[in-house]
Amino acid sequence: MTFDEYQKRAVSTDLGAGKPNKYAHDPAYVDKILSLVGEAGEVAEKYKKIIRDKDGVISVEDKNELVKELGDVLWYIAVLAQYLDVSFDELAKLNLDKLGSRAKRGKLGGKGDNR
Repeated sequence: MTFDEYQKRAVSTDLGAGKPNKYAHDPAYVDKILSLVGEAGEVAEKYKKIIRDKDGVISVEDKNELVKELGDVLWYIAVLAQYLDVSFDELAKLNLDKLGSRAKRGKLGGKGDNR
């Protein structure tokens, strides 16, 4: 499956069905952005509890739960990319190009988006 195929299938399950308008306060954007942050928070929360309660040992069950939450994060990213008229394949390529450029220039570490 390609990223674009995933994106197409993900968008088909979007209950908000329909592309939002160009305004950031459109409820479709607000819902997806807040949900993305919520799902990322669930990943962090599960991870925290593994460290706090399980001496940092990731069980098979923990791994499965983390994978489910990461899948939810992936879904929200795919749908948001669609809302922004960017294919998921292109989003992935742009990100790897950016990181490759940073690696070539010795700028993987540090701060700021435009390093």
